[in-house]
Formats: sequence, structure tokens, C-alpha cells
Amino acid sequence: MYTITSKWFAPKKTLLITIFVLIFALAAYVRLDFLLSVTHKVSHDTLNYDIMVRQLLEKGIYAYKDTQPNAQVTPGYPLFMAAIYKLVDYQHHDPFPYIRYIQVLISLVTLWLIYSVARKLSGRTVSMIVLLISSVYPPFIWSNGAVLTETLACFFLMLYIRLQLEAFERRTRTLALLSGAAMGLLVLTRPEFLILIAPVYGLYWLWKKEFRLTLKLLLFTCIGTGIVLAPWVIRNMVTLHEVVIASTQVNPFAAGTYPDKNYNDGLVDRHGKTQMEVAKERLKIGFTQHTWQFVKWYTVGKLKYIYSNMYFGSGHSPLYRVLPSPLGSLLHVALVWFCPVALAASLRKWKQPLTLMTLIVAVMTVTRLAFVPEFRYNYTAMPLIIMLDAAAGIAILRWAWQKWTRSSNSRKGAVTYAESTGKS
Repeated sequence: MYTITSKWFAPKKTLLITIFVLIFALAAYVRLDFLLSVTHKVSHDTLNYDIMVRQLLEKGIYAYKDTQPNAQVTPGYPLFMAAIYKLVDYQHHDPFPYIRYIQVLISLVTLWLIYSVARKLSGRTVSMIVLLISSVYPPFIWSNGAVLTETLACFFLMLYIRLQLEAFERRTRTLALLSGAAMGLLVLTRPEFLILIAPVYGLYWLWKKEFRLTLKLLLFTCIGTGIVLAPWVIRNMVTLHEVVIASTQVNPFAAGTYPDKNYNDGLVDRHGKTQMEVAKERLKIGFTQHTWQFVKWYTVGKLKYIYSNMYFGSGHSPLYRVLPSPLGSLLHVALVWFCPVALAASLRKWKQPLTLMTLIVAVMTVTRLAFVPEFRYNYTAMPLIIMLDAAAGIAILRWAWQKWTRSSNSRKGAVTYAESTGKS
């Protein structure tokens, strides 16, 4: 029996490994070909990062859009850039191409993490589909040309999810600590993800109903996060004389208070007021005197801005079509529009790890409704949406197949019975 099983399994395993390697080879090819075959544009944010990093290396001052120390942005990506600047001797060589090539390596590791998470959540078939889609989904290629946080943030998010799932399964302090450390690195890159810890453990408690176990794992996850964030928090206390856990940047929140991004609507007088004061006044007047406009903007309006189009990175020319036009856009639209079906399907059996993806997508989407909407905000959600869509799609196909085969077998059985009894 063992021999027969081994002979059957070996070719199947070899085929799967071959497909896996070919998909990764395709992913590596399109990413490298993209970097080599286009002219990359440099965004305004990238230029500010460049000035910031050079100032840090040459004067020892950590400040964004200023010459005095501040905490407007978290240090994850600037320190990543600074390390590469030093390695390549930035005063004699342009560091941006090196950053882009390193981001390709990071994106390939992220691709493996996406596959690993999908395999753990939904099995081999779904994970291979997720891997294939993620390998050619255009924003996952274009983002490597952007000297911005997306590629690094996506890597840390998938690393956190992978370690958190392992911590939930094995229930060990070490894995909880490691998941917290990954969360800390993610927060240092994109601070808005810090909000995830509470709902993730809230869901885990609802699954297990084991308060002491949940509290233990939560405690060690928080310790891991705290250890990673501690140097940044201490720096802010010493240098800025205030406790700053993430960042002090207000602009994304304030800019989000302008419906349809009409920054000259004249709703409030901005003279002599801080951005936060203006934002609070706009929200108060907006939701009381222009209720429908603001409710619409803070729901469907921002959702449309965030998810309606793909993230294009910093831009490049000529346009690198990963997939023949218009397949790339159609893929994005299909993934986004099928997502509500996938979310609903995952909630039917919510006591399963796959629901964690639904929770993260929902929490981060709601969180981003508070800020100015950008296409780049859908980037880190797309790996999870691809997983949910693939899992739901395969489940629907299996259900349809089983229903069809049962119906077919019933008809065959009826015919056989009629023939055996001589009925026509």
C-alpha cells in the first residue's frame, strides 16, 4: 500500500514543484524586465525622502520636510533607504536603481509569504491560484519601481500575518513575540496598521473562548511590538520631549475632510489655524450642515477612490503592460467586485483562520476612510483580497460540481431503476 501511494504521489508532487518554480521564474522575469525596460518617474514624496535621508546621513538630523528634528514620518522606510545609500556610496552613485532591485527581491519573498499564508488557510489548489495571480497582478510589479513604502510594508504585513497564524496554531509565547516584532516593523513602515492588534485578538478570543490563553498571546505580541518600537519612542521623548508612538503627520487626515478632493471649497476659514483645527471644524460643519455630502464622501466616495483603480507606483514610461490590454484592468476590477461575495462567503463559517483576512481587510478599509483616499491604499489589501476571492471561487466551483454530479447520478439511478423494472 505504501509503495502504490508513493508511486502515485511522487509524479504529482514533482508536477506541483515544477509549476511552482515556473510561476516564480515568471514573477522574477516580469519584475526585472519592468525595471530594465522603462524610464521610472520620481514622485514628490520620493524627493522628500531623498532630502530627508541625505540630511540624516550628512548632518545626523532626522526630519521630514524640515531641518529641525521631527516625527512626521516613521523611520522604517527612511532607514531602509539610508542603509542602501551607505552601501552603494550615494555621493558617487544613484541609489534609486539599487533600491528598486532590492525591492524586487523583497517582492519575491513577499510572493512566497502570500503563497504560504494561502496554503495554510485554504490548501494547495487555492494557494497555487493565488500565487499565479499575485505573480502577474500589475501593481505588484509596478510598485518595485517606486521608491516608496508599499513594497516593504506589504512584506512586513504578510510576515506578520504568517507569524500570527502560526502563533494562534501553536499557542507559544515565542511565536507571539515574533508576530509582535513583525507588527512593530510594519508600524515603523506604515503606522496605520498598529490598530490591527486589538481586533485580531478579539476575533481569536471569539474563536476559542479561552480568556487566559488569548491574554497571554496578546501580552507577548504587545511585548514584541513594544521592543521594536521602543528606540523610536525613546528618541521622540528625548529629542522632541513628547511621547510619539507612530508619527505626528496630520496632513492625510486633514486632506481627507475635503469631499471629492476639492481643496478650495471655502467651507471654513483656514487663516491662522493648524491643520488639525481646520480638520475638526470642517468635520463639525460638514456633518451638521452638509450631512449627505459628507456621509457619501466618507463611505462610497472614498471607497471608490481607494479601490476603483490599480496602484501605478510612481509612474513610468512607456507603460509596462504586464498583461495584454485590457486584461490587467479587468483583473483588478474582477478581484475588487468579487470581494464582497468572498467576504460574505468567509463569514458563513467564521470560526476559521480565513476570516482573519476578512477582518484585516475590513478594519484597514474602515481606518483609511478617515484619511485622504489614494489608489495606493488598496495595494496592501490586494494580497488578502486575492486569497479571499480564490478561496471563495474554488468553494463555489466545488459546490456547483458536487451538485451537478449528484444530480447526474440521480438521473442515472432513475434510468437504471426504470430499465430494471421495464418502465419507459
